Amino acid sequence: MASIYIETFGCQMNEADSQFIAERATAAGYAIAEKPHKASVVLLNTCTVRDNAERRAYGRMQHFKTLKRADPSMKLVVTGCLAEQDRHRMRTIAPHVDAVFGTKELGELADALTAWRPGFVEDECSEERSLLLPMGGQADCIADAFTHLRAYVTVQRGCSYYCTFCIVPHVRGRFDHRPTGDILAEVRQRIAQGAREITLVGQTVNAYKDPATGADFGDILGAVAQCDGLERLSFLTSHPKDFTQKLVLDMARISRLNPRLHLPIQSASNPVLRRMNRKYTIEAYMEKVAFLREHLCGWALTTDIIVGFPGESEEDFQKTLALCATNMFAQAYMFIYSPRRGTPASHWPQVDSALASDRLRSLAAVQDRSCREFHQRKVGSVVRALVQGPSRKDPTKLAAKTVDNVTVVAPLPPTLDAASFAAAPWVDVRVEASYTWGATGTMLARSHAFTEPGTLVPSPTLDLITL
Repeated sequence: MASIYIETFGCQMNEADSQFIAERATAAGYAIAEKPHKASVVLLNTCTVRDNAERRAYGRMQHFKTLKRADPSMKLVVTGCLAEQDRHRMRTIAPHVDAVFGTKELGELADALTAWRPGFVEDECSEERSLLLPMGGQADCIADAFTHLRAYVTVQRGCSYYCTFCIVPHVRGRFDHRPTGDILAEVRQRIAQGAREITLVGQTVNAYKDPATGADFGDILGAVAQCDGLERLSFLTSHPKDFTQKLVLDMARISRLNPRLHLPIQSASNPVLRRMNRKYTIEAYMEKVAFLREHLCGWALTTDIIVGFPGESEEDFQKTLALCATNMFAQAYMFIYSPRRGTPASHWPQVDSALASDRLRSLAAVQDRSCREFHQRKVGSVVRALVQGPSRKDPTKLAAKTVDNVTVVAPLPPTLDAASFAAAPWVDVRVEASYTWGATGTMLARSHAFTEPGTLVPSPTLDLITL
């Protein structure tokens, strides 16, 4: 049958869009391919927030030119933020791309997939394609026993804040909020399909306003939390400007909410924040965090940080470094500033690249210690986590995520398969060792629901090594 291979770059919005594309494709009669050389349609869902993601996307387009040469009937499609920004330039750089759909054209993309479907023969993989070397890459939206356990639900697209480093408002447009009724209908659909955890996503999710009623993000969190069958609720990504005391108090009333907040700080220097047009000061950010700690004690705080932003002095950087050294953040996504075409900061004098790299290494060393200390505090405790699937590094072990977003890996008990874990996907793990990336331990019990007591599992078989 016809099949589609999807590769995603970028943020949770891109992941949610890929999920939508996959669902529309399967509804049109496509299977989801695990390898690009076996697909009728190869789709790249691209990002342009950082230069590295843009270069990777163009590199993959050139890589897939080999597929087009071997079988011109294969469709190569590009969507996402880079497609929105570079739709004309892309025709020159990658003329072998068959179709380009911007971020606001996912409906048209779905219609095109439906129109193309009858033109694909049942055995798409020609002899020429079958002889190609593996193309590499990681396929998205491959359905397995665990896919349905987590679901992204988009509440808002675009952003109206125009940070001077950010291309998002230019490629995804200004705020576009979904009606509450549509959001709740999709949440109920995901729960009916087996989702145990719902993540509400938006470019600036806590700026949400219902277009008809004016209900804010705290209101939509409360409404979603009341949906029958929901076990856990999360959201990404918040902006400090809209992280209000009302929102914190609303969050404190929702027992199903995962105890983790992602609140990008970007820099701990007020002069840098002003140049970034972030619309808050470091003092205001710290006041918001203090209010969070007062009413939601024990929550994990994660963040984004940019180093080497135009004009960042050594004093500016040291303020960010000192803040991270307080172990404030359980995790931080750290990046060197990347100039984006069409943004104000791209026209400003840039920080020397070698200096920016040095700063990133220094920051990573400090923040990694914070991550390890956060994970170390779990050693000796028993945590409940939602199964992700077999560990990528060792299929004899199972990976799962705690509600505060820590990866835990444990050996698989004997005689238990994927289907049984999908039916009872909550695992209790005794944490025995911690690392920068997460923790390892021993699985003690499994549960059908987050709030149910666990059922003991057999101990894993002991490996004996003869020296």
